[in-house]
Amino acid sequence: MSTHITLNNGVAMPALGFGVFQTPPEETAASVGEALRVGYRLIDTAASYGNEREVGEGIRQSGLERSEVFVETKLWITDYGYEAALHGFEKSAGKLGMEQIDLLLLHQPLTADFERTIGAYRALEKLLADGKVRAIGVSNFMPDVLERLLEQVEVVPAVNQVEVHPYFCQPEVQQADKEHGILTQAWSPMGGITSYRGDSTRSTFEDPVLGEIATAHGKTPAQVMLRWHLQQGRSAIPKSVKPARITANFEVFDFELSTEELARIDALDTGVRSGPDPDSITLESFHRDIPEA
Repeated sequence: MSTHITLNNGVAMPALGFGVFQTPPEETAASVGEALRVGYRLIDTAASYGNEREVGEGIRQSGLERSEVFVETKLWITDYGYEAALHGFEKSAGKLGMEQIDLLLLHQPLTADFERTIGAYRALEKLLADGKVRAIGVSNFMPDVLERLLEQVEVVPAVNQVEVHPYFCQPEVQQADKEHGILTQAWSPMGGITSYRGDSTRSTFEDPVLGEIATAHGKTPAQVMLRWHLQQGRSAIPKSVKPARITANFEVFDFELSTEELARIDALDTGVRSGPDPDSITLESFHRDIPEA
């Protein structure tokens, strides 16, 4: 199984990445450095995470060439609109300390103010045409919103990053992405968000089906979930600040799940979202000023 996925514009991206959502800035450089040491070559961050600067530091301190690391970040909704989004790129690139970003996404759709969303995406198209980014995409775009976007833009997104884990598979989103040649990338790929929300009744890590499959392969439930994503053609970006877990999450290329096992994991879907409903994202409720570089 290949460790890379070719995006719809021909750019090769590592399938398994390392995420830094909710990682405190003071821990980010070290955890990114550890991930790169273990073998990760895709790092996912976002303007709204407040740790782009430290991601850049971690990459520089690793001693790896810039071309060896695939860097992905996202523009926040307060920087939507054409000119604002162009400036949003400059802020992110400045913090990362990079002239070119490998993949730039719109973090959320502003469904109530779609013109700003379209303006921001057109800015991404301009950045792509100018070589400032290598690929562009979206995050948390549901099929109906994706269709609205595609009707008004030129470049089909390369990636749609959405909540996907065994308890929330979003098959309709995955199908819509597939029909348009868009890669589905899973955030909260192991359902950790169910734990962040304080939902003690349902943890994928303690799921009996996942536990049984893990035991059969001599792996952990976390490794089984990541393997499930990769075998079904998704990208996944697990996050951790614990070195042992960072390492374990990367040890998923040496076993294979059967068709039956994949189907058993698919069957765990509850249809219940743990993250915010993308339609609920408004400038009023999620306003966050992104500081200058």
